[in-house]
Amino acid sequence: MPIALYALALGGFGIGLTEFVIMGLLPEVAADFGVTETVAGYLISGYALAVAIGAIILTAVLSRLDRKKSLLFLMLLFIIGNLLSATGPSYELVMVGRIIAALCHGAFFGIGSVVAADLVAPNKRAGAIAFMFAGLTIANVLGVPFGTLLGQATGWRSTFWAITAIGIIAFIGIMVLVPGNLARSASTGVFAEFNIFRSPQVWLSMAVTILGYGGMFGAFTYIAFTLTGVSGFAATSVPWLLVLFGVGLFVGNILGGKAADRNLAATLITVLSILTVVLVAFALLAGNQIATIVALLLMGGIGFSTVPGLQMRIMNHAAHAPTLASGANIAAFNVGNALGAWVGGLTIAAGLGYTSPLWAGAGITVAGLAVMLLATRVRGGEYSGARAPESVPVTVG
Repeated sequence: MPIALYALALGGFGIGLTEFVIMGLLPEVAADFGVTETVAGYLISGYALAVAIGAIILTAVLSRLDRKKSLLFLMLLFIIGNLLSATGPSYELVMVGRIIAALCHGAFFGIGSVVAADLVAPNKRAGAIAFMFAGLTIANVLGVPFGTLLGQATGWRSTFWAITAIGIIAFIGIMVLVPGNLARSASTGVFAEFNIFRSPQVWLSMAVTILGYGGMFGAFTYIAFTLTGVSGFAATSVPWLLVLFGVGLFVGNILGGKAADRNLAATLITVLSILTVVLVAFALLAGNQIATIVALLLMGGIGFSTVPGLQMRIMNHAAHAPTLASGANIAAFNVGNALGAWVGGLTIAAGLGYTSPLWAGAGITVAGLAVMLLATRVRGGEYSGARAPESVPVTVG
């Protein structure tokens, strides 16, 4: 893989750490500012909302600029946001820092996906995207547990100081390693970029992302309750079980990228089918600890193996504006996160037990599979006629 991909992956690592590490530090943040855990939790939901907004608006604005300069600007936003989170004397200023950092999230992965794909041969594009997203998965495997331990041992602000340092290193890496001759978008203007939304396939791709990824995330949102309330694990075991889930994310991301490079449509259909089976099996066997460990690993691996293919699919169907399409799909991932968490929460509130989010996740995933099957049969109305065919297998060299 080109060395520039390592700089992109490091940026992805820092962004993933920013998004998820706050979950383990909410008690410390709540105590420091004298707010309830619910109010502290707005630092998570506020971040997710800002990601969805920034993924579309900021990506559209930056799509007319040099892509390397865009990535550097986004990393600068990331540094400023986390520096404000590390130093903000009030809850409100920390929230502002979170929002600033979140605005770069979707645009970075959106533009970074296009840059990563352009750095390699056509038959390795999904693999390159997966490599960049590997930074995000490693953040879950290593960054979040150690970031949480650092914050608990030396104060939660120290974690954001560490993230700020990671952002500075990533900024330097992108400045030095990413080529400076990257192409700009071929569209005629910012508003012309939005013509991609005239394509039924773009909307179908986003729907598959929302439902296919939302099903897995909805199950994962309440996994701590499942592990302790159904599987019988001690609460102290949950962080290390989540590391196992993170290992699944890392492996699934890489393998999913390689598979998508061979046959994109077949990979997504197969993976969504298997994910449905895994979620159902998990729900049925959650009372068995060994089965739970296996299912947790598979849920992470199978669920995240959809990501490179989902990014590649929407980019294929919007070749005249792949940057905005990629950013829009990042927004779709976050909409899926919110949808899955909301539906899973409804099932628990209805008294259906702590395996109910797994059943709900399986149902949402089935809906995503149905949309994917429909999308492979829908033709016409494309904004771009220059997309890569999904039905032709491509051999990975």
